[in-house]
Amino acid sequence: MSEAPGWKDRLEGHIPEDIGREIDIFETEIELRRQGKIDEALFAETRLRRGVYGQRYDNGTRFDGRQAQELDYPAEETKGPNTLWHAPGMQRIKIPFGGLTTQQMEVLADLAEEYSDAIIHITTRQDVQLHYVHIDDTVNLMRRLAAVGITTREACGNSVRNVTACPLAGVCKTETFDVTPYSRALSRFLLGHPDAQDFGRKVKIAFSGCRHEACGLVNMHDIGGIGVTRTIDGKVQRGFELYVGGGLGAVPHQAKLFDEFVSEEELLPVCQAIGRVFARLGEKRNRARARLKFLVAKLGLEEFRRLVLEERGKLPHDPRWTDYLDHLDSTDEEALNPGRALNGADLPEGFEDWYRTNVYHQRQSGHVVATVHLPLGDLTSGQLRELAAIARRYVKDTIRTTVEQNIVLRWVSEAELPALYGDLKAIGLAASAAGTVVDITACPGTDTCKLGIASSRGLAGELRNRLGERFHSLDEAVQGMRIKVSGCFNSCGQHHVADIGFYGISRKVNGLTVPHFQVILGGRWNENAGSFGLAMAAVPSKNIPLVVDRLTERYVEDRQGTESFQDYVGRVGKRHVKSMLDDLARVPTYEEDASFYQDWGDTREFTIDDMGKGECAGEVVPLAHFELTAAERVVFEAQVMLEEGDPARAYDSAFQAMVQAARALVRTEWLDVGESADSVVPEFRARFVDTELFLDTYAKDKFARYLFRLHEDPNPEPGRDDAHRAIEESQLFIEAAFACYSRISDAAREGTAVPA
Repeated sequence: MSEAPGWKDRLEGHIPEDIGREIDIFETEIELRRQGKIDEALFAETRLRRGVYGQRYDNGTRFDGRQAQELDYPAEETKGPNTLWHAPGMQRIKIPFGGLTTQQMEVLADLAEEYSDAIIHITTRQDVQLHYVHIDDTVNLMRRLAAVGITTREACGNSVRNVTACPLAGVCKTETFDVTPYSRALSRFLLGHPDAQDFGRKVKIAFSGCRHEACGLVNMHDIGGIGVTRTIDGKVQRGFELYVGGGLGAVPHQAKLFDEFVSEEELLPVCQAIGRVFARLGEKRNRARARLKFLVAKLGLEEFRRLVLEERGKLPHDPRWTDYLDHLDSTDEEALNPGRALNGADLPEGFEDWYRTNVYHQRQSGHVVATVHLPLGDLTSGQLRELAAIARRYVKDTIRTTVEQNIVLRWVSEAELPALYGDLKAIGLAASAAGTVVDITACPGTDTCKLGIASSRGLAGELRNRLGERFHSLDEAVQGMRIKVSGCFNSCGQHHVADIGFYGISRKVNGLTVPHFQVILGGRWNENAGSFGLAMAAVPSKNIPLVVDRLTERYVEDRQGTESFQDYVGRVGKRHVKSMLDDLARVPTYEEDASFYQDWGDTREFTIDDMGKGECAGEVVPLAHFELTAAERVVFEAQVMLEEGDPARAYDSAFQAMVQAARALVRTEWLDVGESADSVVPEFRARFVDTELFLDTYAKDKFARYLFRLHEDPNPEPGRDDAHRAIEESQLFIEAAFACYSRISDAAREGTAVPA
């Protein structure tokens, strides 16, 4: 199971001293934890900061390298604080700005085979993840990565995560300048920096060279920089439009413009100052409100900016702030082969489709970027090893991962594309439709994530197959749309910024749990994640493909001119769009269609032992279910109010929807509770929060706090952002109320205590 000793000695002289010391410390901490000499909570943060996660197991199997075998220990031992000693976990590996070399690719392939299940997963933050890795193997894995210039340090935990950048940076035709050296410099500067070690939550940073494209998706990051220039006294100066306080998660916030121009000399110290302010004033106890976005919202942008600039003025000079500017060319790239046009070469079958969707023409004439499309972000270790060999034939080490979970080869001579396509086809990596509606982003969901509610990968795979089969018959505007799927509300699949997004939930229907997805509309991928969508309707998982069909077909039929999908949804209105989907929200009985009671990619059926058959045609629907459904209606009406330009009414309606959902739960214990918030909220707190009945595995009590905050500290003059946030919070509170009621109902039927 574990690698034989010797890697530390074998790699001596190849591992940077500071990284090697960090790995040695982690090795010691693992042993101390095994002996019970380190508290589990402390060790959890320690391992997370090295990128080591626990992961979910639903199928009773474990993986040791490529061998799957039945678990040989009790199932309960895979749960709780000692999980990692028995069951493998996940190792996240940081790839700053997505830059990879062929040597690094080969090492990753080796590690996936030796320590994992021989699958390499590319994430939405340009990282690499290996699943089913035993904690005993992580130290040697880290050493082998460090020897080729890769670290897992601060890949997870309350730290600065991987710094991402546009995968076209340096070759893009519309960029202001190449942001690669700046993203690398900031990544190196903040790695292990003392001022980035005391955060309440993670910090995500991104760089973009363009304002109008998706690029770095700056608007959804804690800190984001868009490259800009200004001319003073005839001299062009580089700098960044700096944004702060963005983030997706359960309740997304769009980033705010901190400064129109932060010079390249000030980029690192200003980011350091932001880190110091966040560490000092950011929330530490309530993790639900511990991201930078909440601090910016709490203080207000102007006060936050004042504090940061004040902090910047106090910082002692650090030569690293500007030393890298003397070596900006260190990330410059050059071609392996001269750039030549295609010029009528014989083209293999399938090449033209691939060329249309997977090839981007660089600003450097004769060279292109070729995208290797990875369905769901996965490729095998064998494919990665072969891809490294192919890359050596066509490019130098000009390879990057992308936030859409693909790999790109930069600086390919256009004339060599047919040969490259043939080589990729031979290893099963010549899929076309990259960056289209077929190229669906999905988080791990219920496959491996402990927070997953529904099968995001299963649904994404089904949608990909269906859309891929008829891709050529789709309208061109539909082909260019983005679909993104998350297994829960946390937006790891970036559902908020998709044309059509989905996140997993569940509903109790006829006494059985049915996988559902919330349909998210209104997001915008371009303009660096220009807008965030809102939940429209809860639809059973099995009907989601019909949702995609209906929305895209109606869009093609009813659009005006070249109207975008987002503009179409905005014009016809949320109420009209929801009416398109109402019939798809119905769940048939188990006898009518048992498939609705299964998740995509899972053949297991939910139990029907407790299912009863009534004598009349109708089903008995509990009062609480009616009232929770009514709360969903109220929060949808809040969306309509916001759409119609009335944020104050939308804000109030979102709050009232939460009150109504809380009242639905209270009335399961006390029917005569009043309708006002002053009557409902104290009863809800006493009966469901103080007793921990409202707690569940994915929300704890953070959703209850949304209700308490709006009740205790209402905003007298809410703006559009305030109303948008309240609607998001209300929807999440209602989902938690549904989940709470399901647990209460299950416990009542079984005559057991409600599980906390």
